[in-house]
Amino acid sequence: MEKSYSPADIEARWYKHWEESGYFAPDGDGESYCIMIPPPNVTGTLHMGHAFQDTIMDALTRYHRMCGHDALWQPGTDHAGIATQMVVERQLNNEGISRQELGREAFLQRVWQWKDESGGVISQQLRRLGASVDWSRERFTMDDGLSAAVTEVFVRLFDEGLIYRGKRLVNWDPVLHTALSDLEVLSEEEQGHLWHLRYPLSDSGQFLVVATTRPETMLGDTAVAVNPEDDRYKALIGREVTLPLTGRRIPIIADDYVDAEFGSGCVKITPAHDFNDYEIGRRHDLEMINIFTDDAALNDQVPEPYRGLDRFAARERIIRDLEQQQLLERIDDHRLMVPRGDRSGTVVEPYLTDQWYVRVEPLAKEAIAAVENGKIRFVPGNWSKTYFEWMRNIQDWCISRQLWWGHRIPAWYDDDGNIYVGRNEEEVREKHAIPADKSLRQEEDVLDTWFSSALWPFSTLGWPEQTAALQKFYPTNVLVTGFDIIFFWVARMIMMGLKFMDDVPFREVYVHGLIRDHEGQKMSKSKGNVLDPIDIIDGVDLDTLLAKRTSGLMQPHLKPRIEKATRKEFPHGIEPYGTDALRFTFAALATTGRDIRFDLGRVEGYRNFCNKLWNASRFALMYLEEPAPSGESGQAPALAENWIRSRLSVAISAVHENLATYRLDLAAKAVYEFIWYEFCDWYLELAKPVLNDANASSGRLAATRACLVDVLESALRLLHPLMPFITEEIWQLVAPLAGRSGNTIMLQPFPVAADYIRDESAEQEMQWLQGFILGIRQIRGEMDISPGRRLPVLVLDASADDRHMLETHSLLLQTLARIESIEILKEEAEAPPAATALLGSTKLLVPMAGLIDVEAERSRLRKQQDKLAVDRGRAAQKLQNESFVNRAPADVVAKERQRLEELEGALSELSERLQKLDTLRAASTD
Repeated sequence: MEKSYSPADIEARWYKHWEESGYFAPDGDGESYCIMIPPPNVTGTLHMGHAFQDTIMDALTRYHRMCGHDALWQPGTDHAGIATQMVVERQLNNEGISRQELGREAFLQRVWQWKDESGGVISQQLRRLGASVDWSRERFTMDDGLSAAVTEVFVRLFDEGLIYRGKRLVNWDPVLHTALSDLEVLSEEEQGHLWHLRYPLSDSGQFLVVATTRPETMLGDTAVAVNPEDDRYKALIGREVTLPLTGRRIPIIADDYVDAEFGSGCVKITPAHDFNDYEIGRRHDLEMINIFTDDAALNDQVPEPYRGLDRFAARERIIRDLEQQQLLERIDDHRLMVPRGDRSGTVVEPYLTDQWYVRVEPLAKEAIAAVENGKIRFVPGNWSKTYFEWMRNIQDWCISRQLWWGHRIPAWYDDDGNIYVGRNEEEVREKHAIPADKSLRQEEDVLDTWFSSALWPFSTLGWPEQTAALQKFYPTNVLVTGFDIIFFWVARMIMMGLKFMDDVPFREVYVHGLIRDHEGQKMSKSKGNVLDPIDIIDGVDLDTLLAKRTSGLMQPHLKPRIEKATRKEFPHGIEPYGTDALRFTFAALATTGRDIRFDLGRVEGYRNFCNKLWNASRFALMYLEEPAPSGESGQAPALAENWIRSRLSVAISAVHENLATYRLDLAAKAVYEFIWYEFCDWYLELAKPVLNDANASSGRLAATRACLVDVLESALRLLHPLMPFITEEIWQLVAPLAGRSGNTIMLQPFPVAADYIRDESAEQEMQWLQGFILGIRQIRGEMDISPGRRLPVLVLDASADDRHMLETHSLLLQTLARIESIEILKEEAEAPPAATALLGSTKLLVPMAGLIDVEAERSRLRKQQDKLAVDRGRAAQKLQNESFVNRAPADVVAKERQRLEELEGALSELSERLQKLDTLRAASTD
């Protein structure tokens, strides 16, 4: 074994071996266990959210594979319509070509070329993470099989009347010229204005005041709404106002949507350009006037002076004209949420346009029932409430996108505008008896990416063919996902699975939290706090980290702030931690449903855990490489062996129990505490005296070696799902010595608690020994006594059980606690001045004579106390300053409060130690 643990030397080598050996594929035996990977965008790179959820999925898959299940973790990528098309269009723009000039077919060939050459980055990064997906089954949402499934679903839904084409309001990106899903729209608060406009009553000189953040949309107003219970306006309901700048008369209507307490209590209604207004317009049968072109310029539906103006130029012109006509009441500064396309960055417009829709309500009923009756369980359970709220207020799903890259909608139009839907043009002509000489043209639009993703659990397994994989692995066991796509993806998979497979797509939905930075802030490019998981694995220098965080910023003015914060947090860049340390960090933080504060300090701690395991294994192998001496065999195990096997049984039970309930944090805690504290810190120390004793009997030596190798090998298997690489490397050396056969740890059986006898008597006995040893160590620490110095120990108020333990384990105690002698006192009067520790009601005394200079120690501690007192005073004064508390960032104030608490704790501890020294000094002068 190498002297030092170096993850870079082992990770790529083992992953290559696993993949080439086919270990990730289901072996055909055992009960099925299947997880579908949420398909990442083919354009994407691995981010912290991916790495977190992929760690969870891989840990579950490795665990169930080792438990004997026929485990499949299904991989694949999403074609990511908008994102991919934008990447290739940018390439063309750099070449001075537009996609329109290239033409649809040639453009699609360029996209496929890009996908083949550059689209596999995230798949390679998944390998770096140790993901044990079955790469032989990797799918892509645009491959032939999945495309056939998409077409089949579309045709069947259309034939049943569940897909239709209609004019409705959508999120419209005027740069990309396509409808967007809500998930593709990012709304952030920005500084804007609230314009208060005067609308004259048509039959009098009075006017109503309405407020708007988008005054350009007033040209499309078709009503003014008031609350029916608002006494100020009851008499006006049914009358009309004259819409400024247009001369159109529009009605005053009553609707409960209007909040009488907000603003003037009057609301302008623009049904074609506001989602709330659209619903009001439908309720009151209002005209819907679309005033925008696809580019968000004003069209011919507006007065001639405004036609062709960009929406923001039109805004300025309209405000100027209203002001000239004295119809502008006032302008207020106003903070508002502005929706922007996540790819283009442009302000999205609610836009009335013809699109294809799925009639969702009939599908939603069964999907609601599946969760109500327990066929699907959300973990944590509170997410079912969010699911029900969305599903019971569901709207028809807009599935068409005005793109070229994607699944082209299988619909054809004739010259009269009639629509025909079929699996291909030949089927359409045959089905509708359309002669070959009659012209048909296929729909230009493609399907929303979420449409193909909704079929993922069964299309990846071969549907519509009834394949063996489909029969074996559908329904899958669990979906691991973030809360943000419960509606966009989870709910739609449930609806489609029930519709086309007559069963739910998964039995459980494990909803994990969001990865935030160490201060609890959401990771984002604009905040400059994004971490790349590959950088944590491999390390990254400061210059490269700065370049990554500042390149492609949509707000370049943020660059100096981001650079300053990055230099402060990572003055030397990020050092390499390896995959296992990162994975274990994710697992240890994976509390169900809660957002996670990610701190590199935790990763460093778990890299230290890797080092601890590595060094402990090296130590064990030094003794295990030599064959155990022949002679006595079958000797009864000593206390140490019974205890460590009993504690291993407890740890195994805890891991099984917590992985079954998706508490990876508690499973990680159980295996960490067993390996670090119980195996490394205690058992190895207990075993050393035997292993190093030249006079130890061959039977005792054999029993100790057998236990050492058995427990270490089992601990490696227990840890493997969370730390696959280091466990494989060590297991290869340990397994033959433990009598284990096999080529890889990942196909070994997972430990079961029944393999080890729970010995509570041994645990109680060991607990007493640990208490004694820790008590002596506590005295050493408090009195600053060298760890190597042997100490005389006096025991006062010892019970019969204490006496028995001292007699039985005196040699062990002397060795581990570095004790010179142990003497039992009959009464306290016999005790000299001594430092004291308690072991239950028993007192452990270490006489201080000759061990420490009490006065010198008091002087040293007083100096520490004085320094800490000054620091505490400064911190307290800072927190008493209202200006600091009110103006400093909340996290800075919180850190200062935490620092004050730590200083007060340290001072309290010093006071206790000084008090003990004072007691010793007083006793020595009596």
